[in-house]
Amino acid sequence: MKTALKTGLLVAAISLAAPFAASAEESTNPLPGTVTGNVALVSDYMFRGVSQTSNNAAVQGGLDWDTGAGFHFGTWGSSVNFADGNRATTEVDLYGGYAGKVDNFSYDVGFTFYWYPGAPGSLNYNLWEVYGKAGYDFGAAAVSTGIAYTPDNFGATGDATYLNLGLSIPVVDKLSISANAGYWMLTNGFKDQTDWNIGATLKVYDWFDIDARYYDSDVHFLGKLADDKFVVKVSRTF
Repeated sequence: MKTALKTGLLVAAISLAAPFAASAEESTNPLPGTVTGNVALVSDYMFRGVSQTSNNAAVQGGLDWDTGAGFHFGTWGSSVNFADGNRATTEVDLYGGYAGKVDNFSYDVGFTFYWYPGAPGSLNYNLWEVYGKAGYDFGAAAVSTGIAYTPDNFGATGDATYLNLGLSIPVVDKLSISANAGYWMLTNGFKDQTDWNIGATLKVYDWFDIDARYYDSDVHFLGKLADDKFVVKVSRTF
């Protein structure tokens, strides 16, 4: 019953956002290249195998600018709940990079700044990462890999490096399945962490996507925040 209610709320919210998406599509872009936006509701915001919303739903959205010359910039935000007395209720990511493609091979290098407005500086939530990504589309399947590094991880827990692998397989038109695995190398006495997920994404009527995904990790000290779980996401890109 609880899962059904969450899914119904997700679909309703995306439906309400559709008129605004259509308006954005019809507007004139004053910038070179292309500007796209996205909105989403998710039953749990998972980041590297750990819930960022205390196992509750999140509202998300972002804007991306592809300059058409390889450089790209964007911002993305989500509601968060760290059970810290609401000292952090929002995450805002600011990012930029350079991406390209050679035949079926793609690459992307850049940076991401994770900002938690309203959270006291003493909590050391804010951080930045540099990243590199690469992928190859074989047609029947696409593979990807990436690495991200920060010298000062969330909560002042030292430097950290995150490695990830991904696989995506188109099943039929508008339906694909995908799997991802990550390995987080931590310092300051924290044990390295492994996380993974597998799920399916369905494009509905060419105007919103539904992603149903199973998450798990080997993280035990965070209790239910890192337990295995099933997450539903409804999103729209425009």
